[in-house]
Amino acid sequence: MTYIKTGIDQPGILELLLYKGPTGKALSQLAQTLLHGKSGLSSGERELIASYVSKLNDCSFCHNSHGAAADAHFGDNGETVNCVVTNLEEAPISDKMKYLLKIAGKVQNSGKEVIESDIENARLLGATDEDVHDTVLIAAAFCMFNRYVDGLGTNLPKNHEEYKEMGKRLATKGYKYPPLSLRKMVIWLMNRKSSKN
Repeated sequence: MTYIKTGIDQPGILELLLYKGPTGKALSQLAQTLLHGKSGLSSGERELIASYVSKLNDCSFCHNSHGAAADAHFGDNGETVNCVVTNLEEAPISDKMKYLLKIAGKVQNSGKEVIESDIENARLLGATDEDVHDTVLIAAAFCMFNRYVDGLGTNLPKNHEEYKEMGKRLATKGYKYPPLSLRKMVIWLMNRKSSKN
């Protein structure tokens, strides 16, 4: 459970999203648009940006959950995500993607670190303006998501293997929020299932 009393026994951001319906729905829609909406970047690449920024922010839940979603898209048992966080230059991704991740890393530290030559260099490697836009927005949004999760002290899953299932679910079903009229029933069902485990 978080630092606040939510009455919801779920790990990470799920507890917070369900706690307050209107904000939970808005944040879920933002994640759905950023990571599954129309973009020149694949959903796997966008999940990779989310995971990378979360790692830089030392947000374990978001790094692992979005890393698992990227893994589900790439189907490489975590090789890409692990390489990106340990040695970006050697990671099995395009030079364009490596440079976009460098831009994301600058945004994570301060948006003002990104300069015009960064954008020009990304373009030279094949990035479109939309690719750059989406990278910067995902990086900025995940700084917010990371601080939301860690600022309220959310719990991690009891078993690290849960991230794998979470990643598959995020990769296939996305970030859709239940209708607000069904929110209380969904919470009741989730708490009931959690108490049996």
